[in-house]
Amino acid sequence: MEKITRKNPESMPKPVGNYSHITRVPKGAGLFVTSGQVGTGADGQIPSSLNDQVNNTFENIKKILASEGLNEEHVIKVNIWATEEIDWDHLYPQWDAIFKTAYPSMTVAYVTALGWPELKIEIELWCADI
Repeated sequence: MEKITRKNPESMPKPVGNYSHITRVPKGAGLFVTSGQVGTGADGQIPSSLNDQVNNTFENIKKILASEGLNEEHVIKVNIWATEEIDWDHLYPQWDAIFKTAYPSMTVAYVTALGWPELKIEIELWCADI
């Protein structure tokens, strides 16, 4: 059975972070697409700081993956939108706790606003299961 593969072509510059330039999903894989996960805590509250929202967002990502029996191997693409500069020293340890070796493809964008004015980060996952 084929599996999901990730690579960084030697003809291209090395990725600037922990992600892969290309993620290939074999034909017939099941596709899972999440809504953007945001920094809402279990109590329904949205903290005011970006880093606290990052903490909650990653907790929500772990929960949504677990709800479908998915893990890092299944995540093929991540889109991150933030309304202020991301503290990568804070985000990357949480990223690396989920994505230990199977780095998905990733896009990061800074935007002026998200769905609610108090939201500062939103992370969408594309996953595949073979």
